[in-house]
Amino acid sequence: MTQTTTDQLPGRTASTAAAPPVPEPGAGGHRRARGGIVPVLAFSGIVVAVMQTLLVPVIKDLPVLLNTAPSNATWVMTATLLAGAVSTPIMGRLGDLYGKRRMLLTSLAIMVVGSLICGVTSDLIVMIVGRALQGFAMGAIPLGIGIMRDELPRERLGSAMGLMSSSIGVGGGLALPAAALVAQHADWHALFFGAAGLGVLSILLTLLVVPETSVRAVGRFDVAGALGLSAGLVALLLPITKGSDWGWSSPTTLGLFGIAALILVLWGVMELRIRDPLVDLRTTARREVLLTNLASITVGVAFYAISLVLPQLLQLPKSTGYGLGQSMVTAGLCVAPLGLTMMFVAPLYARIAARRGPKVSLLLGMLVIGIGYGAGIGLMSAPWQTVIIAVVVGAGIGLAYSSLPALIIGAVDPSETGAANGLNTLMRSIGTSVSSAVIGMVLAHMSQSMGPVTVPTMAGFRVAFLIAAAAVLVGVVLASFLPSQRKVSRPTLVAQSTEDVGAVPEGERRQASSTPAPAAPAPTAVAENAAATPADVDPVAGPLAQGRAAGFRGRVRYASGAPVAGASVTLIDRQGRQAGITTAGPDGSYAVAAPTAGSYLLTAAAPG
Repeated sequence: MTQTTTDQLPGRTASTAAAPPVPEPGAGGHRRARGGIVPVLAFSGIVVAVMQTLLVPVIKDLPVLLNTAPSNATWVMTATLLAGAVSTPIMGRLGDLYGKRRMLLTSLAIMVVGSLICGVTSDLIVMIVGRALQGFAMGAIPLGIGIMRDELPRERLGSAMGLMSSSIGVGGGLALPAAALVAQHADWHALFFGAAGLGVLSILLTLLVVPETSVRAVGRFDVAGALGLSAGLVALLLPITKGSDWGWSSPTTLGLFGIAALILVLWGVMELRIRDPLVDLRTTARREVLLTNLASITVGVAFYAISLVLPQLLQLPKSTGYGLGQSMVTAGLCVAPLGLTMMFVAPLYARIAARRGPKVSLLLGMLVIGIGYGAGIGLMSAPWQTVIIAVVVGAGIGLAYSSLPALIIGAVDPSETGAANGLNTLMRSIGTSVSSAVIGMVLAHMSQSMGPVTVPTMAGFRVAFLIAAAAVLVGVVLASFLPSQRKVSRPTLVAQSTEDVGAVPEGERRQASSTPAPAAPAPTAVAENAAATPADVDPVAGPLAQGRAAGFRGRVRYASGAPVAGASVTLIDRQGRQAGITTAGPDGSYAVAAPTAGSYLLTAAAPG
């Protein structure tokens, strides 16, 4: 039996040394609390969204409230954005290494501290510090998705991830009118105390209901990589968010873009050379991961555009000739269906993804977003029309956002779930930053004077919608190149083998403790007169490398002995959940870690 050598194995695998065997459902252990995991994790996502939306109703009043210039007041929003972008991939990697639940609690605790700081100050610098600490809560989204992957059975995972992904829109939609109501009838600092209370409640629920997962990545935290990525992201996002204030051709803006490019290139070279990188760039470069992340940027652009346009349109006075003259609270209620619709389409996403795959639901979602923005160009003359826009765009964003983590999870090892989803969340944040900068610049240039103030024109609002529609169409093009989950014209042959793997002493090599099940007759799928070619999976159970996790290694080969290059090798546990996934190399070799000791089904699939 041909075996691979240890230098052919992946650099990061799931840790099993200290992990107990996976208990059967209902047999005891933490899996008895499984039913409450989804609502509690979704609530943590809603808390994150509330924190982000908190100051939207009082943005225009911040210079007066903080006794500073408008250009300085914008740092209160920018600080949260930068901290969230920097912390998301870092918290995801820390979750993979040291426990996702632990890092989720840490993120929420830092947010509570930041909220309390903001609640007791009106000083600009202290407020910026508090808002930066609030931004650390952004890591809760990818960490929650990672916990769901580790703990939920496959049949519940789709709808659960959809709800978690859309929770950021749900929280934003619900928080906008609530925050407006508080801002109108109470001191604005009450907003922060309310956010702190929600954070404490989320921490308590997480402690009571959510278990710590046993899936771990092996390795050390990449401190240099974290510092490099942080510096690169700050240098990139600062000119994006402040370019309209500094001038897009100013030396500061151009210099920061150049510094960002230099830092990120050097960071990428370093990440490719070290053993335990913060972000596995080789995995990120896979077609399905890369295209999903690029599509995430376009969805982020589309998501933020409607939040910039509709509240302003609704609150502009009717004397402008196109403003709808609504109060702050009414404007929030008109936009609220955006988030509520995102929540309601999560079950629909699960059905579509189960039948057609997440690629189809992503494409469908982005097409719905494009239709919503296209129709919205002509539906801006009454409040009820803005509600229709919010519902349609919200439905599309809900489908798209729900699809993104499923595509990422299907392409990475379980031990990299947190980091990979953290990077995907970062891509969405970059999209919202680009949307804020570009659409903000458009509305500023396409404006008119109304007495002492300058307001955007109707033409500016329409151009903003056109930009959002164009961005999402770019996303459709990118997503169309994603590999399909199901191929009708090209049959997929799956060769299966059942093996048992136990805890293996360090450095020991041994054969599997049970004999592979007799192979079933090869499928006879035929397409256009081309019959599928028989293939064989050649597994060996044992340690994958010195000091690494136990798992399976071997080769995928045709019956003739020729290797099957690029085959997708999947490890499935006794509950039917995906426990590991990898891609066979050019010689058909693969290595996949097992999260715990036990029996597994090993499958390999390749087109044709």
